[in-house]
Amino acid sequence: MNKVHHTAIICSNYEVSKHFYTEVLGLEIIREVYREERQSYKLDLALQGEYIIELFSFPNPPQRPSRPESCGLRHIAFEVDKIEDIIAKCKLYNVIAEPIRIDEFTNKRFTFIADPDDLPIEFYEK
Repeated sequence: MNKVHHTAIICSNYEVSKHFYTEVLGLEIIREVYREERQSYKLDLALQGEYIIELFSFPNPPQRPSRPESCGLRHIAFEVDKIEDIIAKCKLYNVIAEPIRIDEFTNKRFTFIADPDDLPIEFYEK
């Protein structure tokens, strides 16, 4: 294996999630398509030119619990230079971060926010 290619996310409200990932988090749109036969949007997103997320919409997707800790994919983590900067940007969009914590093994600072479907997103300081 070479690297993680992308993460796929199914959202409950496409326009809300598209706004969150592109405006709040600042990911770049590579391609957006509507697949008529599936009544589904597929939005390919990049971070600094590198493809990282496929955002999908489907009619009436079932809920998947995230908290309390559920089996399966737990969260997406983004590396940041300064954690206060991303917290301040999120706050401008009324997205509130959890209190900053310290990784007991690396001594690095990190925090979590939630996307519009309550998917945990971690910011981990470089």
